[in-house]
Amino acid sequence: MISIITPVYNGEKFIESCIQVVIDQNCLEVEHIIVDGGSSDKTVDIIKDKANQYPHIRWISEKDRGQSDAINKGIAIAQGQIVGVLNVDDFYEINVLNRICEIFQTLPEPSLIVGNCKVCNQKGKLIYINKPSRLRTIDLLLERRVNEDGIIDASFPVNPSAYFYHKSLHQQIGLYKVEDHYVMDVDFLLKAVRSSHVKGRAVSFHKR
Repeated sequence: MISIITPVYNGEKFIESCIQVVIDQNCLEVEHIIVDGGSSDKTVDIIKDKANQYPHIRWISEKDRGQSDAINKGIAIAQGQIVGVLNVDDFYEINVLNRICEIFQTLPEPSLIVGNCKVCNQKGKLIYINKPSRLRTIDLLLERRVNEDGIIDASFPVNPSAYFYHKSLHQQIGLYKVEDHYVMDVDFLLKAVRSSHVKGRAVSFHKR
């Protein structure tokens, strides 16, 4: 099973489409764990309504200490052997999750899969495609730079929607740092590539 974790706080503008993205994957081996930080808008109402219709949706709503804390809560209750993080305003291309489940059947544990990520503007227009190819620690440290157009030109994955990994990886590297609210994925990846089998194969879609 694959566990997709979505942290959210006051995300009524995006949460329904995010939930629908996972539904549209038509993946029988998925659970969608939504961790709400105590939203004051209609986010929880939307989650409740969808969860009543789709049994693969699991959710909690309570105060937290930020995005990293929310993701850690999702990991703690995840039942899947594979973990993915889908932020509330991001998307997957069709059939990504079925492909991930299939690929992981042949991978040693723990493994990390990193894919291409299409980065779009708010109108859905493609800006560029992030294509991580060199995923050693030294590559990640040296290749993350910004080109003259202000676009990241690097091997470093720009968004967690582009990677999936065995949940057991956290037993080796720990959870996301709660004190990190913006670069927790950077810290995670730098640790993950040193402790897992790394593959670059899947494709995901990220909308900015």
